[in-house]
Amino acid sequence: MPALPKKASPLVAILLLLIAMLSLQGGASLAKTLFPVVGPQGVTALRLGIGSILLLLYFRPWRLKMRGGNLRSLLMYGLALGCMNYSFYLALRTVPLGIAVALEFTGPLAVAMFSSRRPVDFIWVVLAVIGLLFLLPLGQSAGGVDLKGACFALIAGACWAIYILAGQRAGSSYGPGTAAMGSLIAALIFFPVGVIQAKTSIFSWEILPLGLLIALLTSAIPYSLEMMALTKLPAKTFGTLMSMEPAMAALSGIIFLGEFLTGTQWLGLAAIIAASAGSTLTIQRKTKIETVDIAGNNPSGK
Repeated sequence: MPALPKKASPLVAILLLLIAMLSLQGGASLAKTLFPVVGPQGVTALRLGIGSILLLLYFRPWRLKMRGGNLRSLLMYGLALGCMNYSFYLALRTVPLGIAVALEFTGPLAVAMFSSRRPVDFIWVVLAVIGLLFLLPLGQSAGGVDLKGACFALIAGACWAIYILAGQRAGSSYGPGTAAMGSLIAALIFFPVGVIQAKTSIFSWEILPLGLLIALLTSAIPYSLEMMALTKLPAKTFGTLMSMEPAMAALSGIIFLGEFLTGTQWLGLAAIIAASAGSTLTIQRKTKIETVDIAGNNPSGK
């Protein structure tokens, strides 16, 4: 695994983490620009297909010693990963990037909240609910958000929650190779689906380089930088900083896609970010964080 020099400042790790988030959300913006050409299904196929090849080359699971024995969890992990990518890109068809990422964040946030029943956690539940009320297209405060797209983003969040839970179980048996093997399972299921449903062939020389760039920006680059940052940052600091992901996504949407949000939508994003950061900061010390999986990095990642 890549690591920072021992004398490196924590500020360098924070900078790398910010670059990783920018890379991830920039890659998501680039992916959305391909929708008119191959559709979200085609982009899903490109990301999972090329991303799986990159992860297999990076981890080379065939050279790792794996205990095995938890095949069911590994299959669930791969299925959840593929469904998460597929649903997320379907959501991006009609929902701004920042809102889609914020809605998807409810998945890991729910996992963190349901693992603890302390009174302080109800604060984060209330904040998350307020954020959802501001973001979801209910009543006259819809803010132009498409209901179908919002539902796809929430489905992606639910898949992310399953991905985390199944990944922890599978990781205990298959170790570092879990990410590559799970991505391969996802690709075997959703790559053919994406190719069939794509608006045009994804195998042209005009599209494949963009697919490779998307895979690098959303998988290889952020994953490597996050691993380097983890060597210098405490888990709480890392998790709190990653709570900024929806804001990064919103800024990326504004810069690259022209997706400007309303004041109410920014309040919704802020509430979900606060809930995510708060749940991370107040996590009990005895809780052991074995893996940190990020929505966008997911390690197809997002």
